[in-house]
Amino acid sequence: MNMKKYGLMAFTCFFLFSCQPQDAKKNIVEHGFRIAEEQLSAQLKENPEPGKYPRTIKDGKLYTTRMNDWTEGFYPGCLWYLYEYTGEDLWKQAAIQWTETLEPLKKLTNHHDIGFLMYCSFGNAYRLTGNERYKDILIESARSLCTRFNEKTGCIESWNYRKAWNGKDEWFYPVIIDNMMNLELLYFATRMTGDTIYAHIANTHAMTTARNHFRQDYSSYHVVDYDEQTGQVLHQATCQGFSDNSTWARGQAWAIYGYTMAYRETRNPYYLQMACHTADFWLNHPNLPEDGVPYWDFNAGQDGYVPDWKYAPQRFPTIPRDASAAAIAASAFLELSDYVENGSKYWTAAEHILSSLTSSEYLAQPGTNCNFLLKHCVGSIPHGNEIDVPLVYADYYYLEALLRYRAKQESAHRQLASY
Repeated sequence: MNMKKYGLMAFTCFFLFSCQPQDAKKNIVEHGFRIAEEQLSAQLKENPEPGKYPRTIKDGKLYTTRMNDWTEGFYPGCLWYLYEYTGEDLWKQAAIQWTETLEPLKKLTNHHDIGFLMYCSFGNAYRLTGNERYKDILIESARSLCTRFNEKTGCIESWNYRKAWNGKDEWFYPVIIDNMMNLELLYFATRMTGDTIYAHIANTHAMTTARNHFRQDYSSYHVVDYDEQTGQVLHQATCQGFSDNSTWARGQAWAIYGYTMAYRETRNPYYLQMACHTADFWLNHPNLPEDGVPYWDFNAGQDGYVPDWKYAPQRFPTIPRDASAAAIAASAFLELSDYVENGSKYWTAAEHILSSLTSSEYLAQPGTNCNFLLKHCVGSIPHGNEIDVPLVYADYYYLEALLRYRAKQESAHRQLASY
């Protein structure tokens, strides 16, 4: 027998055996999407107006935004994932309605999050419908994102001028690790148009970020501030993490996902190395809880990590978890497992996280949680916002991870059947 084929068959058999559901893991995908259908059906009935985009819970009530933030693309993205899973036209029509309302944002140039806004909505819309109008909207969105690129710094400016938490440092050209996620829009634009400028900007940003956003152990800084005239790094800091030298969990998840995506789009082996290094930091961290759902910051409250913001430890006798970071990481681990010779550790980690997120500890019961899916997420503790609440982007990446999990299972079964 061909040994390479034998090795693949052996891994496939191991993979299938390892993902056989135990009682606690039974029907993860089916159960997660059943809850999603119930919750989002109820949410659409209670909030039927396209333009009021669900984000979280505030003061016990559904909190929505009106195209003035960075999260609006995730809600139509959730609707597209429900359509992808069910094939039902009612979800498609809802997704179209909530997606097309966002079209004016294709001209947005005052922050970097146009990638989240447009690719999670119109990107899924184009992928699932092939509507050429959606492609054109995405290309215009990519042009808008390119306006924030500076050749001197080698990266896309995330935010406009602001001050650091210490009230002294000024950030003139702040770039955040989250920005890796918006590069997918640029890679798409090059793929659709053949114009390499978009991929050039994405690759330049990814390489600059790799040089300046990571410590020797591949933990990530949240914010890097540059001198826009010289490209010199002025500050390596945080805005939503515990301290400048700590590892904000969602930021690390953005890094894992971002470099995994960059490798998919370019096949640059350096990006794969970055994805693996950042993923291994996560998986090997001694402060990662047993259920795989991280604390909001890997170093919150630890010795040697001193925040600039007003931290009151008595408020947090139990350090809050962040299910949104877990969902992002799970989705990234599933894709990463396809790109390395022995991807079983990333697959196993993703399955473990999804099992935890689909348990009653994190997945809401129908009719609760203002009809969001996941509980126990954290937006920004330093800002005092969105602490231990649902977040729409947690739901988005949870559903994406479930779809990737199902696709990987189906692929393994097909491979085994072909022998």
